[in-house]
Amino acid sequence: MANNPDDLTENVYTDFSEAMSYGDYLQLDSILQSQRRLSGHHDEMLFIVIHQVSELWMKLMLHEINGAISSIKKEDFQPAFKQLARVSKVQAQIIQAWDVLATMTPAEYAEFRDSLGQASGFQSYQHRQLEFALGKKTPHILRIYEHNKELHQVLHEAYHAPSLYDATIQALAKRGLPIDKAVLHRDVTITHEANESVQHAWETVYSDVNRYWNLYQLAEKLVDLEDWHQQWRFRHMKTVERIIGHKKGTGGSSGVGYLQHVLKDRFFPELWDVRTTL
Repeated sequence: MANNPDDLTENVYTDFSEAMSYGDYLQLDSILQSQRRLSGHHDEMLFIVIHQVSELWMKLMLHEINGAISSIKKEDFQPAFKQLARVSKVQAQIIQAWDVLATMTPAEYAEFRDSLGQASGFQSYQHRQLEFALGKKTPHILRIYEHNKELHQVLHEAYHAPSLYDATIQALAKRGLPIDKAVLHRDVTITHEANESVQHAWETVYSDVNRYWNLYQLAEKLVDLEDWHQQWRFRHMKTVERIIGHKKGTGGSSGVGYLQHVLKDRFFPELWDVRTTL
């Protein structure tokens, strides 16, 4: 794309037959034709758009987190900081999406809820990929997608890949901070649990910020990310409670009960525990 209209040739101004349009580039025809209401109820459009937009934001989050993991592995921290900061900004957007959805009342949702069948946000495979990338590894999740071999393979690879925090802990070790070998060579398909050697490493980082500036910045970026994610979870839970109360979710999940339970999950436990021990 040209930065200055004067850089464009006269031919571009007079003949657009070979030029790509804005709609072509963004494939707007396919995107804007994907909001297909099944009930005909006015508010179903809101429900579809909010979830589609959230999935697009999650796609960008995955792109940035995976980029950050690659950068951290190479000890190229500046790109990782930018990528993780961008993720946090995206998280702010998807949190606000719940506020828009919350303008729909229980009576309005009831008008088209039956049209959803068994479809549920619980089935969002990108959300599962995000959880895997952040370190929450839940083996039974993969069974949900066994009916789709291609998708199951994508999730299987994400499940077996080191998480963002795995890459971060390796970076601590590369900087000379003592980390238990059992942590450095652990099975990455198991959710990381708080480890004393990792907490001591973070205590060292936070106690000598100037010496470990990159690791300190990385730590704070991770705290930002988890903080925003927990706010997203809370807004999700309260929006569901506001619209359907404590009914079961359309996909058979326990709804609010499940969402309340996952609020207790932590991705980077030592980064929270170190605040008490400093």
